[in-house]
Amino acid sequence: MCSHQLSDTHPVHVVAAHPEQGWNLMCDGTIVFDDSGELLPDGRVVDPHRVTAQRLAVAA
Repeated sequence: MCSHQLSDTHPVHVVAAHPEQGWNLMCDGTIVFDDSGELLPDGRVVDPHRVTAQRLAVAA
């Protein structure tokens, strides 16, 4: 497992992708869900922060 910090120049990357289940495991141990929620290695939860339809860009 990597020990990335916010100040690192190397971004975290996916080490196990499971799109059929809607989640990815990142190299720092974070699990990122397709709904934008996260489960951090220390057990803390980041609630989903979805963008509303009104804020999405629409191609004309």
